[in-house]
Amino acid sequence: SGLLTRLQISAPTARVVSSSKSFSQNIPSCVWNLGRLNHVAIAVPDLQKAQALYRDVLGAQVSEAVPLPDHGVYTVFVELGNTKLELLHPLGEKSPISSFLQKNKTGGMHHICIEVDDIKAAMTELKKKQIRILSEEPKIGAHGKPVIFLHPKDCHGVLVELEQA
Repeated sequence: SGLLTRLQISAPTARVVSSSKSFSQNIPSCVWNLGRLNHVAIAVPDLQKAQALYRDVLGAQVSEAVPLPDHGVYTVFVELGNTKLELLHPLGEKSPISSFLQKNKTGGMHHICIEVDDIKAAMTELKKKQIRILSEEPKIGAHGKPVIFLHPKDCHGVLVELEQA
């Protein structure tokens, strides 16, 4: 019983800290709101093989390839129920996906896309917070809605796309 007594004496006691502040009160208020994860984009060197993997092997609903010349990519969406995967393949030599695939020969995660309720307000506030935006104005994205991209160096190494909900 001597060991048990010593363990009981040296065991730390848990403290319950109560606070009248809720977690959300610690978040600065914004004039815009971050929404749900819209998609995770994956750069692929072979679009047909990638489509076949998700459609034929994994059984997902996979869209046809759609060219987006303004972004220099072909896009394919893979429906996952709660979100989507966006398969990206270069459209032309100047495609940002071409340079990504030169560094990542087998492809890989390219960016995440999060919805916002007011993309213009988000741009204004993010600029004030020293977050670099990769274009002066939103472009129309694959879903026909305005999108912007945030510099990965300002987002812990992740290229973040914001899309107007």
